[in-house]
Amino acid sequence: MYFRCPVCQQPLDHRSNVWCCARGHHFDVAKEGYINLLPVNKKNSKDPGDNKEMMAARRLFLDSGHYQPLIDRILTLIEQFKLKPQCTVDVGCGEGYYTSLLHQHVGHDLIGVDISRAAIRYAAKRYRDIQFTVASAFDLPLANGVADLVLRIFAPGSDDELARICADNGIVINVSAGPKHHFAVKELIYEQPRLHPAREANLAGFKLLHEERLQWSMNLPASDICGAFLQMTPYAWKFTEQQKNALKLNGLICEIDFKIDIFERLK
Repeated sequence: MYFRCPVCQQPLDHRSNVWCCARGHHFDVAKEGYINLLPVNKKNSKDPGDNKEMMAARRLFLDSGHYQPLIDRILTLIEQFKLKPQCTVDVGCGEGYYTSLLHQHVGHDLIGVDISRAAIRYAAKRYRDIQFTVASAFDLPLANGVADLVLRIFAPGSDDELARICADNGIVINVSAGPKHHFAVKELIYEQPRLHPAREANLAGFKLLHEERLQWSMNLPASDICGAFLQMTPYAWKFTEQQKNALKLNGLICEIDFKIDIFERLK
């Protein structure tokens, strides 16, 4: 059993279209196939996470293939480290783009978790073979030691929770921003743009197996894809509509800089 009750932490059993625990807490399976394991009292807003507009922008951009080198590199690393997980968890999976590509590669059981109901609904409807759930990365409704492999791409969350759900010798692949990530965008906004701070690769309860930076220059031609890219960045609200329209007309050349760290869970 992979899931545990977000109310009492007892195991959840799947019965028809309901997940329930021994204490009587139950959670219906949505028509799209996902389950909502984010209790109302644990929400930080009425509808936390990315809204429909942000989700649609990210989907439009990711479907364009401009971030394909990232998932290609992740899959190569999975092969390089000879990882053959029985259960994989994608923490902060959004609308399921990376989750679906990962599923094609690793197979077996794959769980996508995100706090955005809009994103999970879309993901579950599009990728029927993957189990998606609405939940917080700071309070994962997953059993202890359930995951052999955890993927976390630009997703805030609790390192303690990663350690709890990860099996002994399980692997976490963590992707974060490298120093030069989106620097061209910063140059458009700030008079004195700063690099992303360099952070030491550290995860309590894990040992570092590998770290690298994946960099390339992304050329976005004049199109709606450029607007979608800006919408999905944390800088979207800093642009005026005039600036956004100008970028849609002129395109953008931007540095992409991902930091990839691979950790192994200590026994």
